Amino acid sequence: MLAAAVTNSIPWTKDAHGVYRVGKTRVTLESVVRAFNRGATAEEIAQRYTSLQLPDVYQVIGYYLRHSAELGSYFEHRERAQEGLLAAHRTEWSPRGLRERLMARRASK
Repeated sequence: MLAAAVTNSIPWTKDAHGVYRVGKTRVTLESVVRAFNRGATAEEIAQRYTSLQLPDVYQVIGYYLRHSAELGSYFEHRERAQEGLLAAHRTEWSPRGLRERLMARRASK
């Protein structure tokens, strides 16, 4: 008996900023992987991110488990980019003094 080869494309797209999005959603690959690594099941991830399809979550997790070494550099790059963004806007995004900044912005309009 011959076994048929089943191939499916990984349900993600790479946006203009180089960020992988799962399915046709705005949910990032690292969001799904981070939830999985924290112990969430595919079903829990699909429930949390309601725009995701459960089969897509399973495929992405399966791909991640088979290719985690290859994805390592992508995750490191994304983490550095996020840290750089936070560092560049630390005072702007800080909750300290947020109310005062918002009130000043509102008064200036």
